Amino acid sequence: MNSPDPCALIGILDDGHAGLGDTARHRVATTDLAIGARRTLDLVAPHLPPGAEQRAMDGQLGQVPEWVRAARSAGRRVAVLATGDPLCHGIGSFLIGKLGAEAIEVLPAVSTLQLAFARLKHSWQGAKIVSVHSADSGEWAPGAPPGHSLYPLVRAAAGHALIGVFTSPANSPDRIARALIAAGHGSDFQLSVAARLGLPDESLAADLPLADAATRRFADPNIVMLARVTPPERRAIFGFEDADFVQRAPEKGLITKQEARALSLAKLRLRPDSLVWDIGAGSGSVGLEAARLARHGHVWAIEKNPADAANARDNALRLRAGNYTLVEGRAPDGLDAWPDPDAVFIGGSGGELAGLIRLALTRLRPGGRLVMNFVTLENLATATAALADAGAAWDVVQLQASRSQPILDMHRLAAHNPVWVVSADKDRP
Repeated sequence: MNSPDPCALIGILDDGHAGLGDTARHRVATTDLAIGARRTLDLVAPHLPPGAEQRAMDGQLGQVPEWVRAARSAGRRVAVLATGDPLCHGIGSFLIGKLGAEAIEVLPAVSTLQLAFARLKHSWQGAKIVSVHSADSGEWAPGAPPGHSLYPLVRAAAGHALIGVFTSPANSPDRIARALIAAGHGSDFQLSVAARLGLPDESLAADLPLADAATRRFADPNIVMLARVTPPERRAIFGFEDADFVQRAPEKGLITKQEARALSLAKLRLRPDSLVWDIGAGSGSVGLEAARLARHGHVWAIEKNPADAANARDNALRLRAGNYTLVEGRAPDGLDAWPDPDAVFIGGSGGELAGLIRLALTRLRPGGRLVMNFVTLENLATATAALADAGAAWDVVQLQASRSQPILDMHRLAAHNPVWVVSADKDRP
């Protein structure tokens, strides 16, 4: 028995059938079942053979693999229509993952992103490609979690000078501009829009300031190009001075000092994609440096003092920490809604230390690390007792640092209070 013909996954642009290559036209002309968005099916409907079935997949994407599987099992020839290049933020990877590579023949068109860059006469080989063509999460605001549909865009803006964006009617160019302004990038990028590509009313809007784009509406569908116009960020990834952080006044110094911060971050053993909890965030110094180290991960922080929480939010905006979410409250309230972490830092416990240690050890992912800082013997004793009760492996480092300080025309060393840095492993007995 012969195996069924592979499903033809055909990329098509808004110029319709005229823009297809010969092979794609032949697949359209000989198909028994055409699947696609309604507007895409309408582009090829006059060129389908008599009796060919059309099936709109609008709102039914999850059903498409089974439709294809059933049709091929019945010996029917199937064509699935997709916009542009189906393997560039399109349906291609989804179908291949569900049906297998041997079941799919990919016939791509030029990506709409590539076409937009061509219209704007801008090379695109160095562009970061982002898709926000997903569920409507509303306007982006500082602290938005990774599930927000504009999160990938904000993260891309932190590290790339050229970004191509697949938009959606909800995540439109004006909303994208407002998100970048809210993230502190208001003067960093110019925004260009290529709308209704391949149609008679195609339009371009090039090199708009974000403030201008944020108040305008653009025709759908469209593609956005973001080009950085300010120099790349030159801040260090790690090792900020204490004075770099806004701190509660007048009690300057209520911050995890740089020396203890450096050791604590080393003990956390962060990866680029680590998920981190910062409990008792204070001014946010540890969590915000963790967010820079775990640049592809995310930090969830909680702080009960309103003044400190306000400072942490200010510091996050100044550092453009788009992968940092701060909750104002008292741990452990709300922690059940956070994802299981790879690393937990406890800088303050609000009298709940033993319970927070048990919770952290329970929720840490395999191989996870718990790190705590203490300046009192009582909290150190509580922590080591709780770790022993939980059967966790732990170690303590006493950090005693002194900093140079001028005295007349010379310098002396001024000692800081000792800090105990306690580390525990999730799995090591």
